[in-house]
Amino acid sequence: MTQENIFSGLKVLDVASFIAGPAAATILSDFGATVVKVEPPTGDPYRDTSSRSPYPASPRNYAWQLTGRNKRSIALNLKDPAAREVMNRLVIWADVLVTNYPPNVRRKLGLDYETLAPLNERLVYADITGYGERGAEADKPGFDITAYWARSGLMHMTHDTSGPPSMSVPGIGDHATASTLYGAIVTGLYQRERTGKGCKVGTSLIAEGAWAAAEMIEAALNDAKFPPQNSRTSPDSPTLNPYRTADGRWLMLAIQSKDFPAFAQVIGQPGLADDPRFVDPPARQRNSVALVAELDAVFASQPIAHWKQVLDAGRVIFSVVQELSEVAQDPQMHANGIFMPVRDPAVGASFTVSSPQYVAGVQKTEPGRAPRVGEHTREILRDLGFPASDIEQLLAGHTVVDDVTGGTR
Repeated sequence: MTQENIFSGLKVLDVASFIAGPAAATILSDFGATVVKVEPPTGDPYRDTSSRSPYPASPRNYAWQLTGRNKRSIALNLKDPAAREVMNRLVIWADVLVTNYPPNVRRKLGLDYETLAPLNERLVYADITGYGERGAEADKPGFDITAYWARSGLMHMTHDTSGPPSMSVPGIGDHATASTLYGAIVTGLYQRERTGKGCKVGTSLIAEGAWAAAEMIEAALNDAKFPPQNSRTSPDSPTLNPYRTADGRWLMLAIQSKDFPAFAQVIGQPGLADDPRFVDPPARQRNSVALVAELDAVFASQPIAHWKQVLDAGRVIFSVVQELSEVAQDPQMHANGIFMPVRDPAVGASFTVSSPQYVAGVQKTEPGRAPRVGEHTREILRDLGFPASDIEQLLAGHTVVDDVTGGTR
């Protein structure tokens, strides 16, 4: 028996691909929503992502498991006119529909809000695009590395002056945007609660990138004069800077100006606080190259384990730049439920990354295995009221596909 949760009984259509849209539906499923994944007969292309470079190699399809957990899959050829009746019934069934098709493709497939809203006046239609729904680039395809990372200015801001712009972590903008879309969906559900009517909500990768870079973009909007590109060896703030330890590890300092004397004491260099070159914030800024050189020598004298112990004992604000193998074992993350335990042996891993929201006193739905392509096609069609003869006809015409292989995709 499924445990009752906040969104138990909420019915969600995931008519999206890759990460940002589907991950918003995953968050809803974490709190009990029933999610039907509508994907083409070949499957959501995201299913194959973790088997390709630059994703780490694994015998498990971990990327698909992360975003596909707790969902049922129907494989539906939306280009086939016979699929319209199936889609219409799904829309009538649903409370929420999530899509990330470009606006022109949605209109072509009959998935636009104007077409679907009359079928279900309580539908919350959640829309996600690369570059927004208006303007010359509304139909332009966008990924998080282009629309979120590069276009927003984040890529320009997050590299050292001596190096080229850096690649982002795969999915970094998608997962942030998924949380925003989840918030928009919940806002839409609240609107429906107040009015009894559904609505259209949404966001875009470019809007999420602008929100992430909002402080700097706000400066640009106010004609601010920007300092030169950051340089680790001559930064604007030497105490907000990464440093390398004796064993080749990195730590990130975030020392407030008022705490500099105490920090100098903690690292065994009390004379730095009295040095005329570093005696106050303006002096430290003017002599940043010299202070970085001093701190480079200090931190290079001992391994990371030593500095963790010393800086923690001195209550210095810092963090080790963790490697991903360390992140997976991080006791603080485990203690806070950032990694949910998985008991389903078919998943393989013992833990999965939880969605970042929590509600006190509410246990999230236990993560289950992500579905195979069309694994639940027949079951979903029966639930929608299609008789067996119609189901067989849809299968014979390849309008829908069911999972007959028992494979892992």
